[in-house]
Amino acid sequence: MQLIANSVKLSRTAKMGLLSRKASCNTHGQDSSYFLGWQEYEKNPFDEVHNPKGIIQMGLAENQLSFDLMESWLDKNPHAAGFKGSDGKSIFRQLALFQDYHGLPDFKKALVEFMSEIRGNKVTFDPNHLVLTAGATSANETLIFCLAEPGDAILIPTPYYPGFDRDLKWRTGVEIVPIQCTSSNDFQITKTALEEAYEEAYKRNLRVKGVLVTNPSNPLGTTMTRNELNLLVDFINTKGIHLISDEIYSGTVFCSPSFLSIMEILKDRNYHDGSEVWNRVHVVYSLSKDLGLPGFRVGAIYSPNDTVVAAATKMSSFGLVSSQTQYLLSALLGDKKFTKNYISKNQKRLKQQQRKLVLGLQKAGIRCLKSNAGLFCWVNMSHLLQFNTFEA
Repeated sequence: MQLIANSVKLSRTAKMGLLSRKASCNTHGQDSSYFLGWQEYEKNPFDEVHNPKGIIQMGLAENQLSFDLMESWLDKNPHAAGFKGSDGKSIFRQLALFQDYHGLPDFKKALVEFMSEIRGNKVTFDPNHLVLTAGATSANETLIFCLAEPGDAILIPTPYYPGFDRDLKWRTGVEIVPIQCTSSNDFQITKTALEEAYEEAYKRNLRVKGVLVTNPSNPLGTTMTRNELNLLVDFINTKGIHLISDEIYSGTVFCSPSFLSIMEILKDRNYHDGSEVWNRVHVVYSLSKDLGLPGFRVGAIYSPNDTVVAAATKMSSFGLVSSQTQYLLSALLGDKKFTKNYISKNQKRLKQQQRKLVLGLQKAGIRCLKSNAGLFCWVNMSHLLQFNTFEA
């Protein structure tokens, strides 16, 4: 029996030895309550008729409000979806062949113009500083690879998107140190919170390489104030570190205050191309939320830093956006009349849905943080606690 047990043990060890540490370790972040909740939902999904006691999926930020606008455009522009040029001839073969990882020039131009339009054309973006990626997940991880080494730290304000524990840490080996924000000031970033997070990283022997913020916030559904953004610029300037601004919800701001991009702050403060701070600020964007196209896997890094752009472009070959997708979306985003109408109508629909949800929760005795953007509602259920303690 001992012989058999040893044989089984050796067999398991041998199998583990055939895999990398990355494959066999448990540091992928998917054992968090966020991903465990997904698993429970998949086992028992809610259905109003067939399974009314099932689990309702409330952990997925998908914008399905304006598919009708998208489908209407496709009906009116069959040449784009049919991969035909302006002369009506098929360009399928051209698109099907290999494209280099810099992306189609027409698409990059259309995308940066759309990004500017969302920001009220207060800032412009240079297509040469844009790197295409397979979604914002890939964009964020690629930036971390460019900016930090395994064992370095990135500071992130709380509460943050729980997927970051997987997206930013698993393959890069970088640590997340929380910037502890509180409900007392509606979770706004303070200088004290920034310094305390930096000091915490120092105590853990972690070298801080940057701060990552989501603006508008996932999961708060709020936009960052000018004061907070200026505070961040001052902080990274003083510490000599980077700032990543994840702005994938920038087109979902449905009421005041309006969206303020970190690039607008740099412009207002006269940070010019080539300056130290200018080169250490990077923007992440995606069409997954604003256009409701997560399945298209279109993300982007915008960085004024030539070295970061060159490195990220090389890395993007591991997660390219298909030429067919780029061609279709360059036609769609190039239709300025459509994009203007889409942004306006989508924001109105988001406002209506948010109001409906907030009023419904109020009737159930649940208050919410006042929000103005995104696909989120941050609820306060503290009155349901049995004891008013942190543990409870």
